[in-house]
Amino acid sequence: MADVSALLPTSASISVQICYARPDKQFLLEQMVLPGTTIKQAIQSSGIVQQALEIDVSVWRVGIYGKLKTLDTVLREHDRVEIYRPLIADPKDSRRKRAENKDTKKKS
Repeated sequence: MADVSALLPTSASISVQICYARPDKQFLLEQMVLPGTTIKQAIQSSGIVQQALEIDVSVWRVGIYGKLKTLDTVLREHDRVEIYRPLIADPKDSRRKRAENKDTKKKS
């Protein structure tokens, strides 16, 4: 396993982004990594976990451009790694409640 923490940009490096959003702040970090670097390695070496201490990739989902991926997925040039916060509400339940409230207002 390559040590990606001390990488300097070289002609063999690839460019990736690590992104994470919370209600009060968004993080978008550009990073140069070696070919063969995994999502987990890139997240660890990016320093994003030190900037947003709530991140727990051992439990949280990650993806590349909106598609869920595993932590051992190997990155390619220009990939954008996305770290997804856990949902606090089920989107289907939320939608259903909004529809019920809308129907109730129409009947009033």
